Amino acid sequence: MTKQEIIEKHRKYLFSCIANYYEEPLVVDHARGCTVVDVEGREYLDFFGGIVTISVGHCNEKVTQAVGQQTNKLQHVSTLYPNEPHVRLAEKLAHMTPGQLQKSFFTNSGTEANETAVLLAQLHTKCQDIIALRHSYSGRSHLAMSLTAHASWRLTPTPVPGIHHIPNAYCYRCPFGLAYPSCDLRCAKDIEEAIQTTTSGRIAAFLAEPIQGIGGLITPPKEYFREIVSIVRRYGGLFICDEVQTGWGRTGGKMFGIEHWGVEPDIMTFAKGMANGVPVGATIATAEVADSMKGMTISTFGGNPVTSAAALATIQVIEEENLVENARVMGQQLREGLEALKQKYPAIGDVRGMGLMQGLELVGENKRPDGEAVRRLFERTKANGLLIGKGGLMGNVIRITPPLNVTKDQVDQALKAFDQSFAQLGL
Repeated sequence: MTKQEIIEKHRKYLFSCIANYYEEPLVVDHARGCTVVDVEGREYLDFFGGIVTISVGHCNEKVTQAVGQQTNKLQHVSTLYPNEPHVRLAEKLAHMTPGQLQKSFFTNSGTEANETAVLLAQLHTKCQDIIALRHSYSGRSHLAMSLTAHASWRLTPTPVPGIHHIPNAYCYRCPFGLAYPSCDLRCAKDIEEAIQTTTSGRIAAFLAEPIQGIGGLITPPKEYFREIVSIVRRYGGLFICDEVQTGWGRTGGKMFGIEHWGVEPDIMTFAKGMANGVPVGATIATAEVADSMKGMTISTFGGNPVTSAAALATIQVIEEENLVENARVMGQQLREGLEALKQKYPAIGDVRGMGLMQGLELVGENKRPDGEAVRRLFERTKANGLLIGKGGLMGNVIRITPPLNVTKDQVDQALKAFDQSFAQLGL
């Protein structure tokens, strides 16, 4: 099909809510490594990676080979029958995750992983109340949309009861009008009053991303999680760490985002980059917490042998090619370049993030969120051969998340495209 035929069929046969980036949608034909090629043969440098999902490069040879071999051996049996890739992946997660996390439940997406985590916490604590953060994003199911504190992504006016949202650690726009570190972590300590005033005094869990992705790359101070999790546990709650976007070396230097802050979760969730684009979701918990889920449950596609093989191969590439360290080194190079752009272009109000998960908040006068500037920059970076993401409550944050095996030359190329685009727009 031609580009226009594909676009027309997309509009005719898919839900209209399936939005596309760009005024003229980019119709992708194939990809390899950090390069995406459209149906007309034009190449783009991919610095968004399928929404933070391509960890080890598009069509990574080792991952696709593992998928092919497993497909030819055993493609599907469901969770009713044990199989080697399923248990090997569960064992791998138990050995590499922080703390005492041991038992896993596999699903197909981050939405399902977070659903499983919340249900597990409620069963274990025999309590229903969940604390989440403003600006957070947890998925597209009814429960996940209720956990999400971002109006654009809440499609239903009737949220699931028992979910409470507190201010997040948004230092650039502190909800309390304070400044770090003199703020004394007011945002973290606020959870205690929230528990005392909006719940029965006990909670099931606190769920949070180490760095908010769709929320706009909001990155907390280093003491934040130690403070807030200690309060959560005083009130009987578990800590659910949502590593859907921050996991698998994305933040650089550590395999998981929460490890930068030295806090051990009771439950962790994964998806996206875990299998380099093969649909996957995972929830891991301590043995004590995991064993609280009793009775009948299955996951038809969770722990699928092919998916498990893809995840194992992706993790193997990350470890063998030292991509956690590469994310740190390339992330530092990227950050330095973005900070230099901030000094050059007034529209860049803030640069934040860690490793290869970086964000630019674009603003007008008096830090006014400028979503229109993001829209214009998107069109210009596309024209200059660079693909990026966006987020933030007001749609004014650029999200930059290239594959973990990105090279120095590719980072330089991306920074040059940003510089060119900002200059052409006069931002």
